[in-house]
Amino acid sequence: MTHTLVRSTTWTLAVLLTLLVSGGASGAADDKSKRVSLSLKVTPSMAVAPARVRASVEIKGGAEDNPELYCPQLEWVWGDDTTSESSADCEPYEAGRSVITRRYGAEHTYRAGGTYKLTLRLKQKGRVNAFTSANVQIQSALGEQ
Repeated sequence: MTHTLVRSTTWTLAVLLTLLVSGGASGAADDKSKRVSLSLKVTPSMAVAPARVRASVEIKGGAEDNPELYCPQLEWVWGDDTTSESSADCEPYEAGRSVITRRYGAEHTYRAGGTYKLTLRLKQKGRVNAFTSANVQIQSALGEQ
């Protein structure tokens, strides 16, 4: 079965992630239990510099033993020319036994005012399997320009 992409600016992250994680479209992609989406929350999303923010992401949907999301390397691109990376030391993947982690978090301090695009990439062996982003608005401290 082929899947025709319709040109639209309204593609949702869930649809893009379904295509990324499943490796394409198929009849199984219509099964809601197989669809994967990422929900990224940044707290606070607006603050005054210097501002420490907490980012948390939740993986929703999909199989509990999804090999493409099992034990990923996390790459947090904070939008201010800094990047944080982390990975866990996990047991080798076993179909039907390995369970994906559904929640991840990180903290970051923005030192200057600006609008920043925070991006999280879930990667394995250098390949991005899922990603999401959110904007963070940081105001300059009083008296600074």
